[in-house]
Amino acid sequence: MNDFQFTIPQNISFGTGSLTRLPQLIQEVNAKRVFIISDRGLESVGVVETVSNIITQANIRVDSYLDVLPNPTIEIVNEATQSYKDSGASAIIALGGGSPLDVAKAVGVLARHGGRVTDYEGANKVPGAIEPIIAIPTTAGTGSEVTPFSVITDEAHNHKLTIFSNEVLPAYALLDPELIMTAPSGVAAACGIDAMIHAWEAYTSRAANPFTDAMAEKALDLIGGNIRRFVANRQDQEAAEAMMAGSTFAGIAFAWARLGNVHAMSHPVSGFFHVAHGVANAILLPTIVEYNAIADRGQYRRIYRYIREVRHQPIVDFKPQVLVDEVRKLLRDLGMPTTLSEVGVTEDKIEAMADDAMTSGNIVLNPRTTTRDDVIALYRKAL
Repeated sequence: MNDFQFTIPQNISFGTGSLTRLPQLIQEVNAKRVFIISDRGLESVGVVETVSNIITQANIRVDSYLDVLPNPTIEIVNEATQSYKDSGASAIIALGGGSPLDVAKAVGVLARHGGRVTDYEGANKVPGAIEPIIAIPTTAGTGSEVTPFSVITDEAHNHKLTIFSNEVLPAYALLDPELIMTAPSGVAAACGIDAMIHAWEAYTSRAANPFTDAMAEKALDLIGGNIRRFVANRQDQEAAEAMMAGSTFAGIAFAWARLGNVHAMSHPVSGFFHVAHGVANAILLPTIVEYNAIADRGQYRRIYRYIREVRHQPIVDFKPQVLVDEVRKLLRDLGMPTTLSEVGVTEDKIEAMADDAMTSGNIVLNPRTTTRDDVIALYRKAL
């Protein structure tokens, strides 16, 4: 068993309808004026207005930056940081999926400590506390509300950089399943698979420990048992609640155990070809599950128990390939692309993507040792 330690230095509030608690949390961070970081999609469906109204009705002033895009760039972070400074706000409301939450974390760093995003790339470069953040996820996917990472795209180098520090953890996470119940089916599927892979890779990581295993197994149970239901009907409240809780538990698991080859290899796919993160992960998953099978220590059978479509039947003659086949079926059921070529990836960039993937700390925690040549072969197989 690995030596381990953990802390949960956040206030996490979960419950259907819990968005109404937001003014109380703003008071707890002593903010008289707050700044929402979100995107135009959430503005168009009225979510930004709903949150803004809850805030203003409590006599708290609110401003916003709503131009966050998927795979957010350094330029977006810089624009949002300047808008935050100009607003005079003293706390950030991070509203959305992983992209707004990642931008909010980076803004919190730059607004408090100055400099450039690249100054904080890597582990533990943030010198102290950042601007207070209240994270309100609107997808069941990234777990960013409980993770010490901010992932930002450096377009100049086709590279996704990561700020990794416990200082970037939001002070509060407000989890209201109602906010994910209007997501389009494609978004629900991609985000749900991303959350499942967070739990999966944390569970099989070389840095896993009993605490992260507990979080990961519960996440796999909740997500595996509900993702089909949720994608089929986002108004299924029970499934929505399970997906949101599972996503958060998965985030806590990988915050401490990290991930593996799927995430190491998906970030370059997004960086080079602007593929949505959850989609890139989904495409790579079966190939890497098959690759890692010879390193299985009994976890594949347990994962299969959680994600299989029919849970009540006994498991007979289990082999790792059974899990690989189940994963492929799940992705087909959810309507996910199955090859990298389907989303525009071309072979001429594979070696450059492999170089990028090998810089990820997740590669060394993958259960099966992986070389650059292995990564190239895996990309080609998934192509």
